[in-house]
Amino acid sequence: MAEIIANEGGGKHKGKRRAKKLSTHIDMTPMVDLACLLLTFFMLTTAFSKPKVMEIALPDKKPIKDPPKLDQDKVITVILDENDKVYYYNKLADPAKLPLPELVESNFSKDGLRKLFLNRNKDLFAKVANYNDSIMKVKDAMPPDTLRSRIKAMGKADKVGPFVMIKATDKAKYGNVVNVIDELAITNVVRYAIVDLNPIEIKMLEAKKNTSKP
Repeated sequence: MAEIIANEGGGKHKGKRRAKKLSTHIDMTPMVDLACLLLTFFMLTTAFSKPKVMEIALPDKKPIKDPPKLDQDKVITVILDENDKVYYYNKLADPAKLPLPELVESNFSKDGLRKLFLNRNKDLFAKVANYNDSIMKVKDAMPPDTLRSRIKAMGKADKVGPFVMIKATDKAKYGNVVNVIDELAITNVVRYAIVDLNPIEIKMLEAKKNTSKP
């Protein structure tokens, strides 16, 4: 509330009469109470966003004596280079087995890596999509954690899907590695690894660049 205090001169003065001086005083106590109430209201009603993390399976520190053998027909190698360039080839590059696989240039569009992964993982992708549709039709919704755990179990049980090896040169962007992992998550590819380039792949990449130059 505001108060107006009038100051009048005491006694009678001869001559010209002075104007009254008015001073205002605003009581801020109700405003402080209102601010506290609003602060409490927003603290109780605001939904705090959870930090977004990406799960990456890190290799074991202990060396593996008998590493599992990869089926060459299931392997897809993705190579990331500078200027957002991305290449891939099927199977493994073995100098003892000529000719070497063809290095194909691709991109991060829906017709690039996503289409490649969908074609190679269509069985598991269709299985997960059908399972999600069946869950949506049920009246009682399944908790998200339970749904994710069951989809992971379906991925582990799958024996047909591809195994993707992600390799990047020294000039590649870290964001492109994340983009490849995002495409794998979208297409439900569960088996992948981030490894280093070998000398044969470096030569394949250099040969591909030389042939693509005008």
